[in-house]
Amino acid sequence: MHIISWNVNGYRANIKKGGFDWFLSESPDIYCIQEVKAEAEQLEEGVRNPVGYFSYFDHSKGRKGYSGVAVYTKVKPINVDYGMGMPEFDQEGRFLALFFEENAFGNGLGKFVLLNIYFPNGGGGPERLKFKLKYYDEFLKYVNNQRANGYEIIFCGDVNTAHTEIDLARPKENVDNTGFLPIERAWIDQVVNVGYVDAFRYLNPEAKERYTYWDMKTYARDRNVGWRIDYFFVTSTLMKKVKEVKIRDSVMGSDHCPIELVVR
Repeated sequence: MHIISWNVNGYRANIKKGGFDWFLSESPDIYCIQEVKAEAEQLEEGVRNPVGYFSYFDHSKGRKGYSGVAVYTKVKPINVDYGMGMPEFDQEGRFLALFFEENAFGNGLGKFVLLNIYFPNGGGGPERLKFKLKYYDEFLKYVNNQRANGYEIIFCGDVNTAHTEIDLARPKENVDNTGFLPIERAWIDQVVNVGYVDAFRYLNPEAKERYTYWDMKTYARDRNVGWRIDYFFVTSTLMKKVKEVKIRDSVMGSDHCPIELVVR
C-alpha cells in the first residue's frame, strides 16, 4: 500500500503546475493533500472524481480560499469523519478521517483509520498559537479514542512544527519562532511517548538536510534551507509493516514536497 501526502499550497495552482497529472502517474492507493484552498464544487469533474478513486473533501466554512484538505482512495472507506465533532476546530476544514475495514487493501493490515490533517500555523499572535496548541490536544484525544476502539492509526499531513534540530536547516535562529517553539515541539514528544512513530525518522534516524518545506520568497529551496514539517505517524504496532518513507523533494509544484509511505 502506497500513501502520498502533499501540502499543495492551492490545489488549482498546483494542478496548473502539473500536480494532478503527477498524482495520476504515481497512482498511489491513497493520496492526501492539504491547503487545497478550494471547495470541491470549484474543481473540474475529472479532478473531483478521477477514474479509479473515491474522493473526499473538507473545506473552510467561513473563509473562502483558505485551508482545506482532500483524500483520494482506491478503496472505499466504511466511514468518514469530516472533523472532530467540535465546531471551534472543524470550521476551517483541516480534518478528514477515513475508516477502513480489516484487509481493505488486500495486504493483511488490520482495521485502520487514515487521518489527513492540515494542522494550524501558530503565527499571527498569541491567540493563534493558543488555537494551534488546543487543536493539537483535541486531535490527540481523537486518535487515542480511535486506537482504544481497536483501530491502527496512520496520520499524515502538514503538522507545522519541526520536531528536533535535525529537522530544520537553522534551528538556533528559529528557536523563538512558531514552528520550532519548545511548547510546539513538546506536543510531538507527547505524540511519540504515547505510542505513535514518526515513520521517516524511525527508518532514517541520522538523515540530515531532508526537508519538506522551503520559503518561496527567499528562494530557500535553491539552497535547501528548509524544514521537515510534513509527517507520517503510525501506531507502534503498525510500524513493523512500514517498509519505506520517501521525501519526494525533486517534485515541484508547491512550497512543500510530497512524502510517501510504503506499507507491506
